[in-house]
Order: sequence, then C-alpha cells, then structure tokens
Amino acid sequence: MARPAGNTRLKSARVAAGYHSQQALADALDVGVRQVRRWESDTPPWPHPEIGQALTQLLGQDLASLGFTPPAGASPDRGRRSVLAATAAAVGLATVPTQAVAMQPATAAEDYMSVTRSHRRLYWSVAPATLHPAALAHATLGCELLPETAGQTRKRIAAALAETWLLAGRIEFFDLRDADRAQQTLLRALQAAGEADDSLLGAAVLAHTAFIPGWAGDREAAVERMVAARTYARRGPASAELFAWLDAVEAECETRCGHTRTALHLIGHAEDVLAVGSDHATPEWLDWFSAVRLAAFKGNTQLKAGHLPQARETLRDVLDALGPADEKQVTVVLGDLAAVEAAAGDPEAACRYAVRALDQLERTWYAMGMDRVREVRRNLAPHQHERCVRELDDRLYGWSTTVSALAR
Repeated sequence: MARPAGNTRLKSARVAAGYHSQQALADALDVGVRQVRRWESDTPPWPHPEIGQALTQLLGQDLASLGFTPPAGASPDRGRRSVLAATAAAVGLATVPTQAVAMQPATAAEDYMSVTRSHRRLYWSVAPATLHPAALAHATLGCELLPETAGQTRKRIAAALAETWLLAGRIEFFDLRDADRAQQTLLRALQAAGEADDSLLGAAVLAHTAFIPGWAGDREAAVERMVAARTYARRGPASAELFAWLDAVEAECETRCGHTRTALHLIGHAEDVLAVGSDHATPEWLDWFSAVRLAAFKGNTQLKAGHLPQARETLRDVLDALGPADEKQVTVVLGDLAAVEAAAGDPEAACRYAVRALDQLERTWYAMGMDRVREVRRNLAPHQHERCVRELDDRLYGWSTTVSALAR
C-alpha cells in the first residue's frame, strides 16, 4: 500500500521558501515541530488565527492554497475551489464560478496532456510573449479540471499542470526576465507536482528555482535548492540525463557566483554520468538538455574561468552539433564565442560572431542570447572607435533590434 503523501501543498511551499526541514519552519514560526508535522499530515488542523497569519506571511500564500480546509461552513469542494481560484487570480485570470461539480471522464487527462505536449514543442519556435498567455490559460483550465477528477486521471492532469506551470516559469525567467514572477509560478508548479506525487517533476522545478538565487549571486540559497532537487530526483527512478542536468544547473549557478573550478568539476561529473548511462527512461519533458547542451554549459564556464583556447574549441564543436530546432541555443553559443574573441583581444572576430547572433535573434528572439551580445559589446569598449565595433553598434541599435528588445 502506498504511503499517504500528506499535505503536499504546504510541503512544497515550505521547501520553495527555503525551509528544507519541518524544524526550520517551526523555528521560524516559534512553534513546536510536532505542530508542523500535524500541518503536513493528510488531515492538517486549521491553524490558530495569529499562527495562520504568520504562516501565510512567511510562505506567501493563503491558508487554503497551503492545503488547509476551512472549519465548519465550507464544503470540501468549496475549499478546494478556493485554492484553484486563488491560483488563477494570482496570475490575473478569473475562473468561472460553478454551482456543482461534474466529474470529468478519464479521457480528459489525455486531452489536457496533449495540449501540454504541444506547448512544450512550441516553446522552441513561438515568440515568448505569444506562448506565455496561452500557457497561463492552459494552467487555469487545469486548475478547473483538478477538482472534477479523481484517481489516476487526477494525478495525470496534475502532472501536466505542473509541466505547464514549469513552462510558464521558464518563459518568465529566461525569456521575459521577470525573476519574481517566475518564483511564484515555479512554486505553483511544485505544488502541482506534489498533487501528482511526481518526484522527478518536483526535482526539475526545484532545480529551476535554484537559477533565481544563482543568477543573483546568492550561492548559499542556490546550493540549498539544488540539495532539495537532488533529494527529489533520488526518489526516482531518475535517468542519467536528469542527474547530469542537475549537475549542469548547479555548475551554472557556481559559475555565476564566481566558483568556476567547482563548476568544471560538476560538469566533468555530468559527462561521466552520461557516459555510464542508466536503465531508466528520460522524461519526455526533459527536452531542454542533451550532451550537446552540457558542452555549451562547459564552454561558458571555460570562458568565465579564462580558459580561452579550450572554450573556443568547445563552443565551436557545440555550434557545429546544434540542429535546426536549437535556434535559441545558437544565439547563446555565438554570444559566448564572441566573448571568447573579445577576451582574446580580437575585436573583429568578436564582432563577426556578435553580428551572427543578432541575425539569429531577428529570426528567433531569446533574451539570454541578447544578454550575451550586450555583454560582449561592453567588453569591446576599449575598441569602440574601430570600424567593426561601430558596425556592430549599427546592428545592435538598429530600429528593428531596439524595438524588439524594448518590447520584450
């Protein structure tokens, strides 16, 4: 018999807020750890008013969203719908009120999942500003479907909902550069993964939350979230690709925090993991990682570590190996190659790569790619009077490029 999952909403919110143990949350609230255990049980008691207020302020959600059922006066269904309505309202979308719950057929899960799969594929070709509202609307639909399903149908919809929130969070962080909003969206993804009892999706979401402090230079917070992500992955069965990707995520966080030696060690471990492989299948949603993507991580870290010849060779190999579906990654790699040449004192080669990146950005916008180009231009400041740099400026600050950058 499967062990009860308990109050997964509260557990997910606690971990996402940085409280990786029940004792840590108890200390923050000045309550006993037994009280937190009761809250995370299958039948959590409604907190006392002052403690409930402190809990919602600490974790950033109301009590219903944290898995508590209001005392007498509200039916279980009404309580559950309040959670879903709060989630939809948080992203500016209103749910349609209903008077009664009609149970959905088992086919609803496959129908909902098919749209999730389509959005996953469209991410690589559709403009972020176009796909993002569609993903949010799909998440709202999932929130409406959950209380109308049960058993395996409910778990499958919850898993697809978690992936949808994850996609929205990825767009917000990587494409729209809204880290605060991404943090809240990823929390919803983690809660949905908890509803589905899908530890691998939970690991993926937690690893994405590590990017946020990692890019801000908060190494301690990034490492804590990666510890949580690895813990979820071990509950598996996790594939070699998933474990290698976790190494790559932590390596990027370490690189951005200035610990390139640690990052290169992590990437070496990831390469070994991929070489050994595993018997476990890679989740179909893990479409953002491969051996080539790992090499791209490596090239960037070699660049930041000052290993320019190695970085040049690695990144050129990556550029040759990327396919037509990797247009966003192409802009990042071209930007890194431009940075290598700028650091090596060859402004003409740096500008050639940067212009190629801008050509690609006009076809497929990617904020990370534009960030790379802008960083290269800053590094070329000592050469700003040279013709190649002025020509780069003409492209970088042309009407179409400037308007596109400001519009996103």
